[in-house]
Amino acid sequence: MAHLSILQAGPNTTLQDLGRAGFLKYGLSRGGAMDRLSLLEAAALLGAGLDMAAIETPTGLRASVGVAQRVALTGAPMRAEIDGRAIGWNATHLLMPGEVLTVRPSGQGVYGYIAFGGGFDVPRQMGSVAAHLGARLGRALEAGDVLDLGEDRDLAAPPLVLRPESRFSGGAVRMVTGPQTGHYSAETFARFTETRFAKSGQANRQAALLEYAGESFDAQNALGVVSDVIVPGDIQMSGAGEPYVLMAECQTIGGYPRIGAIIPQDLPIVAQASQGTELWFQVISLDEADAVHLPQRAILRKTRDICEPMVRSPHDIANLLSYQLISGAVTGDEE
Repeated sequence: MAHLSILQAGPNTTLQDLGRAGFLKYGLSRGGAMDRLSLLEAAALLGAGLDMAAIETPTGLRASVGVAQRVALTGAPMRAEIDGRAIGWNATHLLMPGEVLTVRPSGQGVYGYIAFGGGFDVPRQMGSVAAHLGARLGRALEAGDVLDLGEDRDLAAPPLVLRPESRFSGGAVRMVTGPQTGHYSAETFARFTETRFAKSGQANRQAALLEYAGESFDAQNALGVVSDVIVPGDIQMSGAGEPYVLMAECQTIGGYPRIGAIIPQDLPIVAQASQGTELWFQVISLDEADAVHLPQRAILRKTRDICEPMVRSPHDIANLLSYQLISGAVTGDEE
């Protein structure tokens, strides 16, 4: 059987898919990939479906396969090599048995994704292979782990490349107001939308603290807020008036007031912002949010449409002389 051998894995390297839907009422958040768009991009490059899983890493890894597999690299652009030969990001490559794939952070973005053409053939827990560290479902990958892979039936497929819009350097994040926005005065809310935040080092798969200069964002009548459901993207204020953006493995219920919520399309911007990256909020209406929303299946289909064949440099083709580059010959005196 095909398998992936983990030779080295940096901290917080995990196997992720789109997570576990339908368990919120039992106290289990969805989890899954921090940058769901990157997972869909990998699926598009490999011709896979919504059930595809990938390795998510903020810190890099080294791995090899026992049987040839296509590998797709998406997410935060990282330095990648196969047996010391540099390879491109947002693209597919053929990884042969015994070759070593090495991925290292580049300082741009946070989470990189590594997916394989045969997919991961590993046991599911509650319908998913995603490691949910907060719920102790699965665990971080480490050196010596061996993961079964399915057969890659499209090894002859030409390598593809994707040129996605950049979402790895922070910037504007669209948000909508919610049922607790009214706990903030018009002045406080205006100050919140005018503030330039910096992503704190206090960030993980559960939440990300946003740092800023100035007064705290205090809610009015906060003691009257009743604990209710919370989801990734919610912007929850601590008791000290500090904003936390809830991420993939957030808790499912909370009583601290939320000033609003980030739309799903823009949550990857926060996830992929490295420490110190500047972020600010742009308020849009619910109608505007609905207008730009796309189901995951539609995103996958749209992403497949923009995948392109990779143009290879002759310098990188080891067996260039074996190619028939000329289809015929002429004397040179034809008109």
